[in-house]
Amino acid sequence: MYLHLGAEVMAKNRQIIGVFDLDTSTVTQPTKDFLSLAENKGQVINISENLPKSFVLCEENGRFSVYISPLASSTLRRRARNTRTFE
Repeated sequence: MYLHLGAEVMAKNRQIIGVFDLDTSTVTQPTKDFLSLAENKGQVINISENLPKSFVLCEENGRFSVYISPLASSTLRRRARNTRTFE
Protein backbone atom coordinates (compact mmCIF):
# COMPACT_ATOMS: atom_id res chain seq x y z
CA MET A 1 0.00 0.00 0.00
CA TYR A 2 0.96 3.63 -0.38
CA LEU A 3 0.89 6.58 1.97
CA HIS A 4 0.03 10.03 0.62
CA LEU A 5 2.67 12.43 2.01
CA GLY A 6 1.18 15.61 0.55
CA ALA A 7 1.50 17.53 -2.74
CA GLU A 8 0.59 14.45 -4.81
CA VAL A 9 3.59 12.50 -3.46
CA MET A 10 3.15 8.88 -2.41
CA ALA A 11 5.50 6.47 -0.65
CA LYS A 12 5.21 2.73 -0.27
CA ASN A 13 4.44 1.79 3.34
CA ARG A 14 7.30 -0.70 3.45
CA GLN A 15 9.78 2.02 2.45
CA ILE A 16 8.86 4.30 5.35
CA ILE A 17 11.28 4.13 8.26
CA GLY A 18 9.73 6.89 10.36
CA VAL A 19 7.45 9.90 10.51
CA PHE A 20 8.69 12.80 12.63
CA ASP A 21 7.16 16.05 13.85
CA LEU A 22 9.36 18.98 12.82
CA ASP A 23 8.52 21.07 15.89
CA THR A 24 9.52 18.46 18.44
CA SER A 25 12.21 16.45 16.68
CA THR A 26 14.37 19.31 15.40
CA VAL A 27 15.11 20.66 18.86
CA THR A 28 17.82 18.01 19.34
CA GLN A 29 21.24 18.45 17.82
CA PRO A 30 21.48 14.89 16.39
CA THR A 31 18.28 15.43 14.36
CA LYS A 32 19.50 18.82 13.15
CA ASP A 33 22.81 17.22 12.13
CA PHE A 34 21.00 14.37 10.35
CA LEU A 35 18.77 16.73 8.36
CA SER A 36 21.71 18.95 7.47
CA LEU A 37 23.73 15.96 6.25
CA ALA A 38 20.75 14.66 4.23
CA GLU A 39 20.33 18.12 2.68
CA ASN A 40 24.02 18.24 1.73
CA LYS A 41 23.74 14.80 0.11
CA GLY A 42 20.69 15.85 -1.91
CA GLN A 43 18.40 13.44 -0.10
CA VAL A 44 15.87 16.03 1.11
CA ILE A 45 12.75 16.51 -0.99
CA ASN A 46 10.61 19.44 0.10
CA ILE A 47 7.01 18.83 -0.91
CA SER A 48 5.64 21.58 1.32
CA GLU A 49 4.71 24.86 -0.34
CA ASN A 50 3.77 26.41 3.01
CA LEU A 51 4.95 25.82 6.54
CA PRO A 52 6.28 22.25 6.81
CA LYS A 53 4.96 20.20 9.71
CA SER A 54 6.74 16.85 9.49
CA PHE A 55 9.39 14.85 7.75
CA VAL A 56 9.25 11.27 6.55
CA LEU A 57 12.37 9.12 6.30
CA CYS A 58 12.19 6.51 3.54
CA GLU A 59 14.61 3.87 2.26
CA GLU A 60 14.56 1.98 -1.00
CA ASN A 61 17.37 -0.26 -2.21
CA GLY A 62 19.81 1.27 0.27
CA ARG A 63 19.01 4.85 -0.80
CA PHE A 64 17.53 7.18 1.80
CA SER A 65 15.14 10.05 1.14
CA VAL A 66 13.75 12.65 3.53
CA TYR A 67 10.41 14.15 2.52
CA ILE A 68 9.51 17.47 4.14
CA SER A 69 5.71 17.34 4.35
CA PRO A 70 2.99 19.94 4.91
CA LEU A 71 0.94 17.33 6.77
CA ALA A 72 1.12 16.82 10.52
CA SER A 73 2.90 13.71 11.73
CA SER A 74 -0.29 12.61 13.53
CA THR A 75 -2.21 12.78 10.22
CA LEU A 76 0.44 10.71 8.43
CA ARG A 77 0.54 8.12 11.22
CA ARG A 78 -3.26 7.82 11.18
CA ARG A 79 -3.24 7.37 7.40
CA ALA A 80 -0.51 4.74 7.68
CA ARG A 81 -2.51 2.78 10.27
CA ASN A 82 -5.63 2.97 8.12
CA THR A 83 -3.87 1.73 4.97
CA ARG A 84 -2.33 -1.20 6.85
CA THR A 85 -5.78 -2.46 7.78
CA PHE A 86 -6.47 -2.92 4.05
CA GLU A 87 -3.32 -4.92 3.34
